[in-house]
Amino acid sequence: MAELEVPAKRARNDGLDGDIVDEEELVPASDVTNAASLISHENDGVAPAPSTARANLSSIMPGWFSEVSPMWPGEAHSLKVEKFLFEGKSDFQDVVVFESATYGRVLVLDGVIQLTQRDECAYQEMITHLPLCSIANPKKVLVIGGGDGGVLREVSRHISIEQIDICEIDKMVVDVAKEFFPDVSIGFDDPRVNLHIGDGVAFLRDVPEGTYDAIIVDSSDPVGPAQALFERPFYQAVARALRPGGVVCTQAESLWLHMPTIKEIVTVCRHTFKGSVNYAWTSMPTYPSGCIGFMLCSTEGPPVDFRHPINPISQQQQLAGEQEKPSSRLPLKYYNSAVHTAAFSLPQFAMDNLESMLTPPLS
Repeated sequence: MAELEVPAKRARNDGLDGDIVDEEELVPASDVTNAASLISHENDGVAPAPSTARANLSSIMPGWFSEVSPMWPGEAHSLKVEKFLFEGKSDFQDVVVFESATYGRVLVLDGVIQLTQRDECAYQEMITHLPLCSIANPKKVLVIGGGDGGVLREVSRHISIEQIDICEIDKMVVDVAKEFFPDVSIGFDDPRVNLHIGDGVAFLRDVPEGTYDAIIVDSSDPVGPAQALFERPFYQAVARALRPGGVVCTQAESLWLHMPTIKEIVTVCRHTFKGSVNYAWTSMPTYPSGCIGFMLCSTEGPPVDFRHPINPISQQQQLAGEQEKPSSRLPLKYYNSAVHTAAFSLPQFAMDNLESMLTPPLS
């Protein structure tokens, strides 16, 4: 695969920016193009600018990628680069894939690591099964963002689900994931999946009230255009799209780095969701500070106890086997029911900040 070099652009927004895309395109889940054919400047005579991934190559440790951001000042996580596999610029962001020495292939969007082959399972499995294993018999699920297909892969393990919609703004992310991360993007192969290329906020506005049993928001950090995704209007749109007792799970930053932001998110959710409001977290070696959090909320209706799964994934896998459906081809690597419950156990400093704002455990 030839290496591609094109200019960089701005921060990832995951299809959640209401002002960028004017219309949404419905694309069959199987309709993709080869990533190598998307962009090529090899013969146009123009010297390409370095991508953000190359710009983040360390001058102190040559050949190492360092993730630097004002969201985590004073620190950086570094991976040794073996080879750049793809560099492209979509209408929204810089998209880079490189082979690392220790974490396999790495997907980077505008200089920020989105997934690696080694540890993506922790994020994808937890953001999916924490909500879906907490409600009985989910039928309709919406994924906002998640263009790499990993959340879809995990949703497809649930045999009760009949419809899986995904709204991702950047088709290049989908195409690149299919080319370079087949074990992640395999979720797109499920016939229940409907891929919408477009703006997630606009998509939610058009969804009839009470459509979904669960919504999973695989969003970027709350800076720039993504800031709106962490504010009340967006959460209100999510709540409106959920059925009574429906659940949402969103990416909710790092306990070590972003406690003020997390407290703001919890406050907004408490005013928006009249059921349960909870915070969970998981280990994630290649994310800043080595962990990532999740907000889990439910709408008013049948009570939801997020801490104790009532729809265990082991039961879903058994049902899938009985019906001869390969729920997701590969076995789970991270999630199980014990890890599910443990994810809601917070360290003391987090308890001091959040306990009074969260829904107490059901007795």
